[in-house]
Amino acid sequence: KSMTFEACAAAYIASHKDGWRNAKHGAQWDSTLRAYAFPAFGDVPAADIDVAMVLKAVEPIWTQKPETAARVRGRIEAVLDWAAARGFRTGDNPARWRGLLQNLLPARSKVRRVTHHPALPYARMGEFMAALRGQAGIAARALEFAILTAARTSEATGADWDEFDLGAATWTIPGERIKAGKEHRVPLSAPAMAIVRAMAGAREGEFVFPGGRRGRPLSNMAMAAVLKRMGRGEITVHGFRSTFRDWAAERTNYPREVAEMALAHAVGDKVEAAYRRGDLFEKRRRIMADWARHCARIEKAEGGNVLTLAKSARA
Repeated sequence: KSMTFEACAAAYIASHKDGWRNAKHGAQWDSTLRAYAFPAFGDVPAADIDVAMVLKAVEPIWTQKPETAARVRGRIEAVLDWAAARGFRTGDNPARWRGLLQNLLPARSKVRRVTHHPALPYARMGEFMAALRGQAGIAARALEFAILTAARTSEATGADWDEFDLGAATWTIPGERIKAGKEHRVPLSAPAMAIVRAMAGAREGEFVFPGGRRGRPLSNMAMAAVLKRMGRGEITVHGFRSTFRDWAAERTNYPREVAEMALAHAVGDKVEAAYRRGDLFEKRRRIMADWARHCARIEKAEGGNVLTLAKSARA
């Protein structure tokens, strides 16, 4: 009956980790609780935790870090529910939002307006990619590859050679490395294939984009560092996915679901998903080839004439 909250949290994480998508998720649980909940009541028996203690953990960060605070609250609630189910506490859950904390704290949507990852306008992609190709180093090539494939940062940096079929120009990312938890096939355009082949010529270990430490992939911050070196610190790596989505919607006639699947997003409801068993792979191959061609064009400021880099070089 005197099991502490910290002990309950450790037991909760241990009992659920096999059902989570990857080990990183469990590490995030532990780190957020250790940073915010444990200092407030980690050594207090789960049976004695009340609303005041929960507020002591989340109220100081509720307006400064609303997303983090909401995750911490939800994780405290889950741990205390586990403790109640195991018989370590009784009564209402003091971390419950509905009907309890919602009367004491402002709604997260009212605290801070959602901000999107800063993205480069798609009309500026050609000049940006030309500058990026002038950057040396593995991180620059990883960023170029991530842009051409519309991949997330961790998907690109964690790419290993076993995921590639160079003959079929296909990159298959396993479900445990995808946010949606489902295997994702990526058709590789000619420029993306050129990057992979160049990295294969200097292959070191299992990762396509190896990091500074042997046997480790490129750091998640390495591509952001490339942007800073280029003087483009105002945009983010993830923002290029938004750039791709805007381009697909405004400059192409591809159906919405083709662009969404290219981004490894879930498409439609369960009924629609049941009828659409395929992944629109051949259509996605065409859209990625068109995206690569767009990234190789430099447009004038007024968005009128288009000049390809290859023709410019010959001229």
